[in-house]
Amino acid sequence: MTHKIALNFEDGVTRFIDAAAGETVADAAYRQGINIPLDCRDGACGTCKCFAEAGRYDLGQDYIEDALSEEEAAQGYVLTCQMRAESDCVVRVPASSDVCKTQQASFEAAISDVRKLSESTIALSIKGESLSKLAFLPGQYVNLKVPGSEQTRAYSFSSLQKDGEVSFLIRNVPGGLMSNFLTGLAKAGDSMSLAGPLGSFYLREIKRPLLLLAGGTGLAPFTAMLEKIAGESSEYPLHLIYGVTNDFDLVELDRLEDFAARIPNFTYSACVANPESSYPQKGYVTQHIEPKHLNDGDVDVYLCGPPPMVEAVSQYIREQGIQPANFYYEKFAASAA
Repeated sequence: MTHKIALNFEDGVTRFIDAAAGETVADAAYRQGINIPLDCRDGACGTCKCFAEAGRYDLGQDYIEDALSEEEAAQGYVLTCQMRAESDCVVRVPASSDVCKTQQASFEAAISDVRKLSESTIALSIKGESLSKLAFLPGQYVNLKVPGSEQTRAYSFSSLQKDGEVSFLIRNVPGGLMSNFLTGLAKAGDSMSLAGPLGSFYLREIKRPLLLLAGGTGLAPFTAMLEKIAGESSEYPLHLIYGVTNDFDLVELDRLEDFAARIPNFTYSACVANPESSYPQKGYVTQHIEPKHLNDGDVDVYLCGPPPMVEAVSQYIREQGIQPANFYYEKFAASAA
């Protein structure tokens, strides 16, 4: 039996390896051409010390206290020369991908669908044989190359990979290089290049209630996360608050309804900031966070949206006098031509 290990490097690059039963993570990485910093292989030097963010594993017994203390092991630190996976795992490596003699993967695909969901949002799906080998953590992003240029734009996956196809929610930016291509030139079959996956914003193992906060096309990583949760279920309550500026910015509500039907503990609400909106719930995301959503701090908060929203939510939570168990966020800003 093999397990998939996501290695997250400090420069944001993520690479996936397969570890066989009983194989150490370091050996599996070396076998697949990734050189995790390593000196002794005997659990004596601590050079290969990393942090296990998710998954079950055997820490091993053949290491000394100087290499990995009991306190460090309890916190989640591991020696990859001793660690043997017992499930899929996520391991944070305190070195760059370049130092480890690897780099972000590149893929070629073709547009399978492109359409405007609203005046402000474009849905893009791409498909290709190479994408069947693409692995990523729900919430991560890739760099998509704008056809006809050497420039790239970063977009979070809005779906999991299925049969070599992935999807994105893209903000339609007036004058934007990618926006102009997608709304004026793109058609099914056009080639696209992407590189990744990248990013430290991704779904961790669910150990407590989740509060998910999305602003505009910041909804994309959450639909990918919810796909993952729908396939595995969760015993903890999950609540998503989705905020936009105008009524026409609201998209994918039918998809959220579908998730609510498929995930027993999932609920969601949406709100529109424009006071002239006809949508029942108006205002900003912070106005719709209830005390039960913060669960006296025993909650993991995930937030994806433009910088002002991230700052406003951070300030709001501080003002409540609550410190969430974990607070993960990703800021994004639109790119013009």
